[in-house]
Amino acid sequence: MNLLKGDKVIVIAGRDKGKTGTIQKVIPELNRVVVEGVNVRKKHKKPTQQNPDGGIVEIYAPIDASNVMLVDPKTKKPTRIGHKEVKGKKVRVAKKSGTVL
Repeated sequence: MNLLKGDKVIVIAGRDKGKTGTIQKVIPELNRVVVEGVNVRKKHKKPTQQNPDGGIVEIYAPIDASNVMLVDPKTKKPTRIGHKEVKGKKVRVAKKSGTVL
């Protein structure tokens, strides 16, 4: 998986297609990512000592990594990711513009 926490991505498939957001969490074992503002679910919480009122809270559920694409920092459009060696270090590169990510 070429995605990292903090990457800006756009959703390319599913109910939230077209939405953009930042990756909050990466789950490589399941090939899933949690994106801020995407796949929002409502969870009913019981009252606890920390949250005495309980109620309904909104959480961001994970989506499959294949349904998101990295946003190119130069063109602001979805792009694939390539790898290149720069000064002896392996870096990620945007395929559309060649910008180092």
